[in-house]
Amino acid sequence: MSEKNGEKNFAPTAKRKKDAAQKGDVLRSKEMATAAAIMIGATWLLIVGPWMLESLSEAMLASFRWDIAALENFAPGKLLRLALIAVLPPIMILGALVITASLISQLGFGTGLWVPKNLKPKGSRLNPLSGLKRMFGPNGLIEMTKGLAKIGLLGAIAFAWGQGRLETLTGLGRGNLNAQLTYGWHAMITLLFALGAGLVIIALVDLPVQWFRRNLRLKMTHQEMRDEHKESDGSPERKAAIRDRQRKVAMGGIGPAMREAQFVITNPTHFSVALAYDPEKSYAPVVVAKGRGEKALAMRELAAELELPVLEYPALARSVYFTTQERQAIREELYVAVASVLAFVLSLKRGEKPARPIVDIPATVRFDTDGRPDPGSGA
Repeated sequence: MSEKNGEKNFAPTAKRKKDAAQKGDVLRSKEMATAAAIMIGATWLLIVGPWMLESLSEAMLASFRWDIAALENFAPGKLLRLALIAVLPPIMILGALVITASLISQLGFGTGLWVPKNLKPKGSRLNPLSGLKRMFGPNGLIEMTKGLAKIGLLGAIAFAWGQGRLETLTGLGRGNLNAQLTYGWHAMITLLFALGAGLVIIALVDLPVQWFRRNLRLKMTHQEMRDEHKESDGSPERKAAIRDRQRKVAMGGIGPAMREAQFVITNPTHFSVALAYDPEKSYAPVVVAKGRGEKALAMRELAAELELPVLEYPALARSVYFTTQERQAIREELYVAVASVLAFVLSLKRGEKPARPIVDIPATVRFDTDGRPDPGSGA
């Protein structure tokens, strides 16, 4: 049913999330960025407050100090320059800290990806209809609700903050300048910390909401799951290329051994066993190489290149494979079967055309493709 209607009933896979992140769709909270910026900014202002207050006081005193020298050499540019020198360094450091905090908060929740193409202009953003849809659609209503809740909470925090300070704040300007600057400065920092704490609360509520909405947005249909699985498995061409590389690697490892072989027994494709017999070196045929799967196919291809006889005896190939290690003589139970095949190969090399032998495998050394005893299997 879900496949017909395209219902998104499946949770997004890791690949789906990664692809979405590369397109700019990441877990993001504007409230977290704002909270981080305000808290970092308030902390910095608290630390450098005495420095900035002293610099500002000196700049203001210099601006309002009038004497004969100041009147004769009036230089407002110099006064402005002194004020900028006093204020700009801490402000620039503050700006750098705020930008860094905002970037870290967003990149941290957004899997650390920077997507430059998100900076490109998009026509859909300039389309009035798209804008109205964003404003009055479900997402717009959610954002409006969040905005109202944010205004309500921050307004309540600001109101509570101003309750005990209103009289003092309205009286600023009638006392000592340094004391007024100090009070106003600390009042501003206190307000920033209070508002920052409110934004942190909002962000902690907003992050789970954003996570849920993103997962809901990235949910997949049954067809999308199948397509992704098919894509991850790869196309037939890609699979063939991988098998070709595996086979070449296998060939490189078995090449020297295969040059010693006299013939190869196969399953025909699952198993391959290469044997050689030299009466002066061994009392019985020796397995010089063996393999299964891709290695077995590589052995067959290499045998064709070396013009070695390749004989299909499934039961015998499995028996030798599971009972004999490489560089080891075959089991005594297999002497008769292997000897008949060896005689056939030697006859072919002499140019004769003998009948292909029928071999009999003792029940004690018969195996299926998984290596389990299989007394009922034939040759």
